[in-house]
Amino acid sequence: MKRQAVRYQKAMVENITLLLPYLALVSHIVFIILLLSLIFRNFWGREIARWLGRHAVALAFMVALAAIIGSLFYSEIVGFEPCVLCWWQRVFLYPTVFIFAAALWRKDRSVFSYVLPLIVLGGIIAVYQAQVNFGGSSFLACTDGEGACSKIYVMAFGYITIPMMSLTVSLYILLLAWANKIYGKNYSHS
Repeated sequence: MKRQAVRYQKAMVENITLLLPYLALVSHIVFIILLLSLIFRNFWGREIARWLGRHAVALAFMVALAAIIGSLFYSEIVGFEPCVLCWWQRVFLYPTVFIFAAALWRKDRSVFSYVLPLIVLGGIIAVYQAQVNFGGSSFLACTDGEGACSKIYVMAFGYITIPMMSLTVSLYILLLAWANKIYGKNYSHS
């Protein structure tokens, strides 16, 4: 019975590990649609932009929470050891969940102004790590050659890696900050 439970747990972990890159791919498609709806909000994207702006803080909370759950899944359940750059990305991301939660509780739409520096710094690290993973120049020892930060645990669809997933989170929160700003300027009084 115990052996069957272990097999079931292992199969579940493998299935989730296979599913996460697909979720990232779908999120990239959704991101493009949302970005276009903000760009073309004066034409066809008005209602999407309004909805996105109205719910920007809650959505940013959910994005950050999902990212934390994903990072902990990869490190604590799958066993992928986080490298130095992964830890720095976590340092900048993890507090945002609590900041967004407090903003939701206080109904504080200005939360993005004090979360954006954290998100931008985490995004910069993700960009650096991703470009090294794809053959770019390395100027840190941990990303050079056989360094821990150069390991690629996930590679799907030719571009989805863990640093790309981290960058996706940063881009989503930046998009939500923009939607929040648009909503505050154009729709908050309607």
